[in-house]
Amino acid sequence: MSAQTYLAYDFPLLSVFWSMLLFFLWVMWFVLLFRIVVDIFRDDALSGWAKAGWLVFTILLPFLGVFVYVIARGKNMGRREIAQARAQQEAFDAHIKEAAGGGRPSNADELSKLSEIRARGDITDEEFRRAKELVLTGHGSAGHSGSTAQTPSR
Repeated sequence: MSAQTYLAYDFPLLSVFWSMLLFFLWVMWFVLLFRIVVDIFRDDALSGWAKAGWLVFTILLPFLGVFVYVIARGKNMGRREIAQARAQQEAFDAHIKEAAGGGRPSNADELSKLSEIRARGDITDEEFRRAKELVLTGHGSAGHSGSTAQTPSR
């Protein structure tokens, strides 16, 4: 062992620091390696052969492969990651909107609008009652004027 290594083991705190630093660098190496492998598969601009080539290069010669990949294609890694995050967020937002009812007005909103229309005198009390029954039974909305006028007596 060299003098520097003995120095690290002569002081226990320095030995712990050295071990933690090596462990941290080892973990960071695997994080970088996995991020590059994910980026290889995420990139739609690469053909299948190019993806296979980069993957073989990073697996067979990991240090050289990772460093060459970061130098050659590292500039767009962040852009691809941001694009994927945005796409996931948009898909999540669309799912939430769909699950929340897609912006369909509630029965209370429709009844409130019906009350305002009746208060203005645009519909009669009988029309209001029929439209209210349709809203409460869920067979139509107040915005469909044709659905309230369809009665069998006509």
